[in-house]
Amino acid sequence: MDLDLVGGKLPTREEAQAIAMDFLRNAAPDLLPVLDISWIDRHDEPLRVTRNGREENLTLAGMKVKMRNTADGLWMWVIVGADRKVMVFERDIHWIRFPGHRGTEKWLHDAWLVENGYAVRQS
Repeated sequence: MDLDLVGGKLPTREEAQAIAMDFLRNAAPDLLPVLDISWIDRHDEPLRVTRNGREENLTLAGMKVKMRNTADGLWMWVIVGADRKVMVFERDIHWIRFPGHRGTEKWLHDAWLVENGYAVRQS
């Protein structure tokens, strides 16, 4: 993720899908024959950064291509940034339909790290 992408013009749904499929052909070709695209839409990721000694809350947006693995029922997604490059790829995500959240740990997410005692939130 790159702060230079904050506020950038996002790719269209069609562009995001093409970029995601190109990425998967190289990074995870095993998923191509079993994926089913669920939806493609904007995804906002809140960030807290320190610049010039000041903390800022920012939103980094991308286009999320959310897919389901039809072989095992697990979810995956690719998030494409304003620079038309993949900024996030997650796979093998267990999703709990009700109440509507993921069951797989968010070990790459700062909020999950804080909630689970692996990091200290600075205020």
